[in-house]
Amino acid sequence: MRLKTKSSSSAPLRPHILTVDDAKAVRLLTQRALAAFDCATSEAPNGYNALFAMERALPDLILLDVNMPTMGGVEMLTMMRSNPTLAAIPVIMLTSPADHGVMTQLAALGISGHVMKPFTPAALIEKIGGVLALPPAPAVTAKPA
Repeated sequence: MRLKTKSSSSAPLRPHILTVDDAKAVRLLTQRALAAFDCATSEAPNGYNALFAMERALPDLILLDVNMPTMGGVEMLTMMRSNPTLAAIPVIMLTSPADHGVMTQLAALGISGHVMKPFTPAALIEKIGGVLALPPAPAVTAKPA
């Protein structure tokens, strides 16, 4: 797998957050929650698609669902941690009460935290803010008429 790395330009880069969840509603909720911040967002419906998305652009943070078809969160995270290019990317798991049995395994894989579904945008932003600085979105100024 060939992966692109971040370029080293002098301008600060906007943080990039990748949401990986099979539920479109969850991906939309995260996108809306992050709209107030100056960050780039992308999404994938499963771990397999997320790994391919990371070939184009490495995220600064991944929001990762545990249970998904094709490739679930535990499998994706295991693969990431064994790849030197992906190993250090922080991951916040999107969990449900049914995921209790894998929490020890996720902790051993070095997650940066987890948010229990259903979650509020405020709870998600609080958890992300503990891992990654979220600058506010630039103010939109109205042009004089």
